[in-house]
Amino acid sequence: MKIFKTTGDVSAYIEGIKQAKSTVGFVPTMGALHAGHISLIKQAREDGGIIVCSIFVNPTQFNDKKDLEKYPVTTEADIELLLEADCDVLFLPSVQEMYPEGTEAGKMYDFGYLETILEGAQRPGHFRGVGQIVSRLLEAIRPNKLYIGQKDYQQCMVITKLAKLMGLNELKVIICPTNREADGLAMSSRNRRLTEPQRALAGVIYQCLVSIQGKKDVGNFEVIQKECIELLSAKGFAPEYVSLADARDLTLLDNYKVGTPMVALIAARLGDVRLIDNILV
Repeated sequence: MKIFKTTGDVSAYIEGIKQAKSTVGFVPTMGALHAGHISLIKQAREDGGIIVCSIFVNPTQFNDKKDLEKYPVTTEADIELLLEADCDVLFLPSVQEMYPEGTEAGKMYDFGYLETILEGAQRPGHFRGVGQIVSRLLEAIRPNKLYIGQKDYQQCMVITKLAKLMGLNELKVIICPTNREADGLAMSSRNRRLTEPQRALAGVIYQCLVSIQGKKDVGNFEVIQKECIELLSAKGFAPEYVSLADARDLTLLDNYKVGTPMVALIAARLGDVRLIDNILV
């Protein structure tokens, strides 16, 4: 596996690969890798071509500085996992490399409605920060395929829109299924911060999502939403939202809508750890 720390070096190497008529699959991450990340790399491997992974903890998408400070950094272990997964290229830039003119400089993208609801409402400026870094990574890597996980459903939609705003019409954005622990908890780098008692409770979020999914033909969403909020609160969570939306554009729904692809989304804090998850309905 080749490791590059500058955009110039990684861009030059990848350009050479493309001239050899190889396709490039890209998996952007913030490190603290787990089986969910590795599943993206495995999917890219199955699709063929060269696999590029990036590790960069992006400061502009953290609206809470304490959250940034607590984000786990495990670079050496991450490199070992990437080697085992047969990743071809790791892009490991510094903040100075990605933001040479400062984090406020450069083009900002407007994602409209998508950045005003759910995660956008709870984390103001978050998706602008996502747009900042992903656009810079895409400009450096210029992949043919981009692999992202469904766990961050709203972010998947933002990145898909970003590719269109950037005019990357030939880029294929591939959204891969969420990887889960045995109790249903969505794999996430933040899970490392859970205490053992918290970890034992964390699967309740998935139980709520399955309940929302299972009652789509017989239930009233407002009733089920209330039940989920009460259950989460009783278990020690601080729910931020339990929502139902059109899976195509994230238009929020008051109730189940027959014939419409839907997604249920939950965000809740357990202690000082914020967890998010979703399920297609």
